[in-house]
Amino acid sequence: MRLRGDARDIYRAIRRRIEGEIKVERAKEFLKNIEPTSDKGEILRRQEYFKRAFSSVDEKLEEVIMKVRPIRFRREFLTDRVLIVSEEEVEEAEKLGLCLVSTEPVEGYDLVLSTIGYGIDVELKPHDIAPELYVKPLWENRDVLKALATLFPGGVSGKILESLAELEDVFKRLEAIEKLEERIREEEARLNRRIEERLEKFKLTLSGRELVEFIKSLKSGDIDLILSKFSTLNDEILEEIRKSEERISKEIGVDLEIFPREYPVEVPPEVIERLRETIEREVKLELYLKSREVLAEILPYLPRLKEEIEKAYELEFIIALKRFSKNFTFPRIEEGGIGFVEGRNIFIDNPQPISYFVGRAKGPFKGVKETNVVILTGANSGGKTSLLELMLQIVILAHMGLPVPAREAWVEVLDEVFFFKRKRTNYTAGAFETSLKSMVKSLKGKGRKLLLIDEFEVITEPGAAVKILAELLRIGLSKGFYIVVVSHLGEDLMKELPEARVDGIEAKGLDESLNLIVDRQPKFGVVGKSTPELILERLARKGRGEEREILMKVLRRLK
Repeated sequence: MRLRGDARDIYRAIRRRIEGEIKVERAKEFLKNIEPTSDKGEILRRQEYFKRAFSSVDEKLEEVIMKVRPIRFRREFLTDRVLIVSEEEVEEAEKLGLCLVSTEPVEGYDLVLSTIGYGIDVELKPHDIAPELYVKPLWENRDVLKALATLFPGGVSGKILESLAELEDVFKRLEAIEKLEERIREEEARLNRRIEERLEKFKLTLSGRELVEFIKSLKSGDIDLILSKFSTLNDEILEEIRKSEERISKEIGVDLEIFPREYPVEVPPEVIERLRETIEREVKLELYLKSREVLAEILPYLPRLKEEIEKAYELEFIIALKRFSKNFTFPRIEEGGIGFVEGRNIFIDNPQPISYFVGRAKGPFKGVKETNVVILTGANSGGKTSLLELMLQIVILAHMGLPVPAREAWVEVLDEVFFFKRKRTNYTAGAFETSLKSMVKSLKGKGRKLLLIDEFEVITEPGAAVKILAELLRIGLSKGFYIVVVSHLGEDLMKELPEARVDGIEAKGLDESLNLIVDRQPKFGVVGKSTPELILERLARKGRGEEREILMKVLRRLK
């Protein structure tokens, strides 16, 4: 369905309302799939889909969905490995762009992969040469996989998580290696504190002469006792060092002897770096080998994993649409015009429900004059423009296959919708010419069209406007177009075009705050009086002095 004139603005405003309900940015992309269409079959298909989806969706799952994000598999140049290939395989290997390529053995790399019997044998496939590029992103996004497993029990996410569990130990070791220096410094500080505490408890302060005299006075066996005290202290310090090394060894997964057996305990940075490089090389090899095994298990699941992520976003889209369309109803898609019962303008807070139609009289409108051209008249600020917007909202949402803000509604499938909204500007001859050209363009050709026109007459003289507008409406009527036009020229247009129906919105008076009391529900077949006398009365009652006297004279004359 093509939206013309200001109809596009209403459609964009509806989209913004829906987008405001969507809490996951990627889910907004699904709006592209439900743009207004003139394909009746597609509209009905969408309606059935959304009916089923709304009835089965659990809105409580939205918090889980918000944890889902795309899992991106990085393509990067890995400099920690070299691939040894035969001469004829070099070009094919270079296309992979994942690691250095050579035809000769190369030392100095953590991993030496080969297709010709040197190092670890691999095939010329990215997932064999660099399986970590697939496995690491999955490991880093385990929270995403857990969320997907909750949303889709029995899906591929749960199976991938089971396979990744085989890598838990090696990844924990890699994390520990990254923090190796930090952990060594922590244990180093702790050791020095413990040694200081023990030394403080063991004090022996003697001069050389005092020591000689002291030794002479000792009985047999006393010297052995003192030396044993020093030995005990040394054993306790060594035990503390061994415990620190055991803790770090357990985290790394390799038995280590790190700390010097002297006080103060201090490990040089270069020693830590050499240690880290040695251990990391071993763990990287283990990660590579295990990653190949795990990837062989999960590789078939990856296409379906992408589908699960998209399904999660679609689920969020459904939840947002359900929230947006609370208390809406799916319209009947049938010929005979556009109508709705207790429709509510979604751009107005707490709107008065309105029932209205153009075309065939159905349901509660039985007995009302049937016509494809309706002239809506009545009070200023009575809600005439809002009614046009409401009808357009219902038409657009219906053509998107969505529920509409009404208790009941029926919509004929249309090819084009035109909305000519009254502009808040000074009208000139140029404005009249532009508006007239737009109106004529909307009446060209054939097809199923809806034209919504807001006060065409304000851009030219009232006398001319009646004749011009009446003839334009007559042309549209002859072509079977549906037209709703807001106008203050209802009585004159009735004389020019008796086939049309004139409806009216009337003001009943002023409330205690001097605001207009308006029943925004149009009365069918009744010309709605404008409200100049009520406006004058309000201004007069608010006015003072001579201003009030002038307004009262004008009001008496009008009455």
